[in-house]
Amino acid sequence: MEKVETQVEKMETQVGKMEAQLKKWGAKLDELVAEAEKTGNEAKVDYRKVVNDLKAKRLDAQMKLDEFKAAGSKNWDTFKAGVESAWKELEVSFKKLTK
Repeated sequence: MEKVETQVEKMETQVGKMEAQLKKWGAKLDELVAEAEKTGNEAKVDYRKVVNDLKAKRLDAQMKLDEFKAAGSKNWDTFKAGVESAWKELEVSFKKLTK
C-alpha cells in the first residue's frame, strides 16, 4: 500500500526545498559581491546596487518563509500567497542577473 503524504509532510518538503534554494542563492550573492569587488568603480556601484536589491528580496523571501514556519501547516493558505510572491520576485531577479 502506497503511503499518502499528509499536508504537514507536503509543507515540510516544500519548506525544505525553499530553504535549500535560499542557501544556494545566498552563496551566489556572495560570489556576485566578490565579482563586484574586481570590477571598476563605476561598474562596481551599479553591480553593488543590483546585488543589494537581490539581498533585500532574498531577506524578504526568508522572512515570509520564517513567518510561515512559525504559523505552522494549518495556516499554509494564509501565508502561501506572500511566500510565493516573494519567492517568484527573487527567482526572476536572479535569472535576470545570471543570464
